Amino acid sequence: MRISLRLILLGALLCCCSPSVFGGASQARPNIVLIMADDLGFSDLGCYGGEIDTPNLDALAAGGVRFSQFYNTAKCHSSRVDLLTGLYCGQAGSTALNRGVTIAEVLRPAGYSTIMCGKWHLKNEPTERGFERYFGHLSGATNFFTGDKTFRLNGKPFSVPKKGFYTTDAITNYSIQFVDEVLRERNKPFFLYVAYNAPHYPLQAPKQEVMKYRGKYRAGWDELREKRYRKQLSMGMIPEKWALSPRPEDVSSWSQLSGEDKDWEDFRMAAYAGMVDRMDQQIGRLVAHLKQRGVFDNTVFMFCSDNGACPFERTRGKDKMPWDPESYWTYDSGWAHAGNTPFRWYKQNQHEGGISSPLIVHWPLGIEAAKGSISHQPGHLIDFMATCIELAGGKYPERSGDRVIAPLMGKSLLPVLKGKQRKGHEFLYFHFGNNRAIRKGDWKVVSVRGGPWELYNLEEDRTELNNLAGKKPELAAQLSALWHEFAEETDRLPAKQRTPVSGTRKKKNRRKAG
Repeated sequence: MRISLRLILLGALLCCCSPSVFGGASQARPNIVLIMADDLGFSDLGCYGGEIDTPNLDALAAGGVRFSQFYNTAKCHSSRVDLLTGLYCGQAGSTALNRGVTIAEVLRPAGYSTIMCGKWHLKNEPTERGFERYFGHLSGATNFFTGDKTFRLNGKPFSVPKKGFYTTDAITNYSIQFVDEVLRERNKPFFLYVAYNAPHYPLQAPKQEVMKYRGKYRAGWDELREKRYRKQLSMGMIPEKWALSPRPEDVSSWSQLSGEDKDWEDFRMAAYAGMVDRMDQQIGRLVAHLKQRGVFDNTVFMFCSDNGACPFERTRGKDKMPWDPESYWTYDSGWAHAGNTPFRWYKQNQHEGGISSPLIVHWPLGIEAAKGSISHQPGHLIDFMATCIELAGGKYPERSGDRVIAPLMGKSLLPVLKGKQRKGHEFLYFHFGNNRAIRKGDWKVVSVRGGPWELYNLEEDRTELNNLAGKKPELAAQLSALWHEFAEETDRLPAKQRTPVSGTRKKKNRRKAG
């Protein structure tokens, strides 16, 4: 009996301690924590130029690597498809994922415990797509205090408590609980995907977080963007040759707003900042718990956002405070433009403001690049699958059940973490609705709302202020043709989403004060 027990324990140890890509035979495969924020702007975090207190994410950045050119899809559901499958959204079968597998479906057979907490926003449920444990909501957005009917706990309906509930906190609570459960098994590393709904609207946060920022935004969005831009320059996030994009025509100058409107705008930006602050606090709780359990040093943390800041004005009344469950505040394009500093446009658009995400990677036992360094190598959400496969020693399948799986599009980010130059993508493809773009090397063509193709040299002008389509029409035509070819043959877009662009762009109505 003693011999059999020893053999079982030895087998479990060998399973857990498979050689990693960095540490050789003596280092166990790392745990992986992949965190996605919702509607977080490129510049909102302190370590990306923002003034919001995010000490926990800033600490991860100081001990790891930040990416300055990491991309998403500019939209919630498509970014989740890309992140989970390593494929572009249409290529994977959109929200049904019928031509893709999730990271969990690949890592689970490789010996990982698989956990998800937070927003799903896809068809089926996480427990049907490789996750052994799940807590969160299947919907695209929810009331942060009362939740909705889509909340699930391990595949079963979950009734949100009537008091003392806040979605961001609950997501963290279950993340910690599930980690403790899998650590008790002791023979498996874990993959934890945390999909916070914050800071997606409605802008709701506990009173203490909101009031912490009340009055701090009375100088307005114009001054805020200038401060964030100067901070980004000083930290080396962006070069000085990239000029700060100007305030859009549909956004009022702060000086034009009345005193009452300025106070309202300050209040709702304070609510937004409070949501980000609270999310950072919860990430700090998770970090502290992993340190307490002795597994932090061999845990890979990756933090990103699903799209740029959101410009949608959908507020339903101003009378309910943002800590009241009946409130429903949003902010609009003035603050969203500040959130995406220094770039143009927002969520849904394929200009840099819509598709640029912070990416922080932290791994004490694995990262060989300089601590606190900034990588300017481009990357994309589709790269997470390949990265996780290399970390875990998993195998990407050609089939899963009766599904034929599309070839993996992403490339591992591990060379960047080693401090090396990786062989990047031949091109990066972008699409949502009638917004489209493609980046090949330093060149990018982009169309907003079906308008004319614009051409930019991102090495010289990533804030997209100097449209070169008129000067280089052949290059613009080549890149737009590449977009159409990929959209039809690989991303499988229907013809109505591949219609030729128009010769003129439709103008938005000018934003009115208040």
